[in-house]
Amino acid sequence: MVFLLDVHLPISLSKFLSKQISCEAIHVNQILQKWHKSDADISKYADENDMIVITKDCDFKNSHFINKTPEKVIRVVLGNISNNELILLFEKYLPFILPLSDKKAFYIEISTEQIVVID
Repeated sequence: MVFLLDVHLPISLSKFLSKQISCEAIHVNQILQKWHKSDADISKYADENDMIVITKDCDFKNSHFINKTPEKVIRVVLGNISNNELILLFEKYLPFILPLSDKKAFYIEISTEQIVVID
């Protein structure tokens, strides 16, 4: 399972996910000319490399449902929280996310109260 974190998410989340068994995480700032890439370029890269986009951006949600790209999206629907709180949420929800790695496409929303999975 490979995650691609959007520009508005902390690199510390990428490092946390990379420490998980069978996970790899790359921050957009590490590839694709860093933050200068469009959402469409990020989506294309993620789909070509079978990556799961993690984002706060609603545009990825819209593109997933309208254009079917990116195929795999985790949208973080939170206000301002600390990086540590964000990591704790992912730690809590990873057992629900990891089994989806073999799916062709899915959409997940994560909030402090719940995780919603649409596949």
